[in-house]
Parts: sequence; C-alpha cells; structure tokens
Amino acid sequence: MAVRKNQATLSATEKRNFVNALLELKRTGVYDGFVRTHNEFIMSDTDNGERVGHRSPSFLPWHRRFLIQFEQELQKIDASVTLPYWDWTVDRSTTSSIWGADFLGGNGRSRDSQVTTGPFAYSTGKWNINVSVDNRPFLQRELGAGAQLPTRAQVDAVLAMTTYDMAPWNSASEGFRNNLEGWRGQGRIHNSVHVWIGGQMATGVSPNDPAFWLHHCFIDKLWADWQRMHPTSPYLPAAGTANVVDLNDTMRPWNNVTPADMLDHTKFYTYDR
Repeated sequence: MAVRKNQATLSATEKRNFVNALLELKRTGVYDGFVRTHNEFIMSDTDNGERVGHRSPSFLPWHRRFLIQFEQELQKIDASVTLPYWDWTVDRSTTSSIWGADFLGGNGRSRDSQVTTGPFAYSTGKWNINVSVDNRPFLQRELGAGAQLPTRAQVDAVLAMTTYDMAPWNSASEGFRNNLEGWRGQGRIHNSVHVWIGGQMATGVSPNDPAFWLHHCFIDKLWADWQRMHPTSPYLPAAGTANVVDLNDTMRPWNNVTPADMLDHTKFYTYDR
C-alpha cells in the first residue's frame, strides 16, 4: 500500500526520485495533459450550470481521482514514488524546505515572477510552460504577495463542520466542502493557498507548478481526516440534483468513476498520520 508522506519528512533520495519522475512526465508530454484537463474543467465549471471539478460537491472526489491518476503515471516511471503533501499550516515561510533548490525551487524574481532556482527553473531547459494563459514560457511564483496561508485554527473550524455540502451546491453553499474549497469562511482554505503561491497557481493552469500536487494532496488528506471524524456524515447530494455530480453519478472526464468510488481512499493509498 502506497503511503503519502509529509514533504517535510522526505529524505534526499525521496525528493530526488519525485522530482525526476515529474521531469520525465514533463519530457514525454504526459504532464501537460494533466494541465490541459484541469484548465478545461475550471473554465467550464460555473455556479449556475454544469460543474464537476470546482464549485461543486464533487470538488473533493474529482481531485482525489485526478491525483490518483497522476500518481499512477509517476509510478510507471518509479514505483517507489508517492505524492507528498504540504502542510501549509506548519511550513508557512517562503524559505521553508519545500522551496529549496533540491526540491520545488524558490520564489519568482521581482521583475517577472520567474522561478530561477531548483529543477523547475526555465534555465534548466526541462520545464517549459506549454499550456499557458499569458504565453510566458517559464514557471512563475509570487510567494506571499496575494494572500495569507490558512492557519491550523481555521482548518480545525472547517473540519468541525458536520454536513458535507448543501444547496445551492455551488460556491455560495455552506458546509464542509465549500468552506474547504475556500469560497466561504475564514481562511478561504484551498483557494487562498493558490493565491499565496501566485503565478500559474493562481490560474486555471495551476498544475504547471508542481506545488499544485502537494497542495491538493494536503486538501485530500484534510478530507480524509474529516471523513474519519464524521463517519456518519455522507457525501451529498445523494441523487436527482441538477447540474452537479450526485453520489452515484459518473464524473467526467473518466465516465467510469463516481464519487462513491472515491470515498475510501485506503483502497489506493494511506497517509503517514
């Protein structure tokens, strides 16, 4: 069983293996396919129409499936690799080890936000941005410029919510899912981390930044924590809801996966704590 670990505990070898697998997926073009998929869904998901990956109850199962598929591609390259998670309630500095030159690289430079350190710097020739919103070919970051990272107290307040989701099943909803996604509530949990990183992470092509996977892995872990804390609180809505993915509805783009299939993450992986 694959174990997803806190990135702060990874050994030098584990970091290197993860980075090398990312670079190989990029080289083959597989990586950019994930960027395109994410962008297509975030652009088409609307509050008043069909919504699958964002602004909707299936935000969490959709991204769980997305991460599993990506992790499986990494493991085709190196079977030892699993997705690490970034606990941004603890590792909150722009100089935390996640941003080291041996891992994700650091902040973007002031004049154009270009990341110039680490394995994903444009100068390496191995990480061109091919799926772009502004035609700039380099990875961009503006760490800490646009938002604050959520605190542990803000996360705990969301984890204490007992109802998964509720009408109108979009970015105006109360409940756990929407408060974790970050359209409501103090901390704007998931959304604010994208904005805190800035650059591509603040756009629909956010998977261009490898930090996307570590951030969403932690969001997935928080969902798993909530499921453990509230074992009698089901995924909602159950059935017959317009424009959203009910419990047993299929999710695009897979069309053979439902939210019900994604509720038990332990069929696929566990977390280190």
